[in-house]
Amino acid sequence: MTNPGEWRECRVALPAHHNWLVLDLRCEDPEAWARTLAGQHLGDGVPEQWHEAFATDLLWYWGAAVRQGALCAAVLAPQDGPVVASCTVRELNVPPEARSTAAFRAEAERAEGPYFGGQVLTEVELPLGPALRVHRQEPTDPDAESGTVVEGVAHYVLPRRHPTALECRMLWTSLGLGAELTRVADELADSLRLV
Repeated sequence: MTNPGEWRECRVALPAHHNWLVLDLRCEDPEAWARTLAGQHLGDGVPEQWHEAFATDLLWYWGAAVRQGALCAAVLAPQDGPVVASCTVRELNVPPEARSTAAFRAEAERAEGPYFGGQVLTEVELPLGPALRVHRQEPTDPDAESGTVVEGVAHYVLPRRHPTALECRMLWTSLGLGAELTRVADELADSLRLV
């Protein structure tokens, strides 16, 4: 019999009306996997350098997710288009005494920016359990005089039935899509399940 606090995998329901590509974090040949997925995504009739560039992007997101120890990860890429956003879910190594939304809030408030317009911290109730929602924009390279700004929403979730903590994070650099992608980030966090 399985202990009710145990779980085997993490699941997120990716919205069907978007074109999500799931990153195979367990693949043994990531370069071959990325080339295959790039070919499927871009199709025929696209210059080979586009396939190579898209495969390189997939490998970058795949590598970042693996380095973070992600449980699951996906990228949002419109049909025949580049990656617009990424989503990762990972388990956090948080001592039992620090597993509270108040502790998450205190840590987020201590985090040094720079953030554009500050960060918005909201306590929310998800089907999986209580969470701290953090929404902010920040530069990818704070020391550069110019560069890319990344916007993101992270949910730090405390599952009611499991003694753990999870981070469900969605990031994007197309700031004009912020309102829509913020809504999608909330949908993803709402769908988070441990089974």
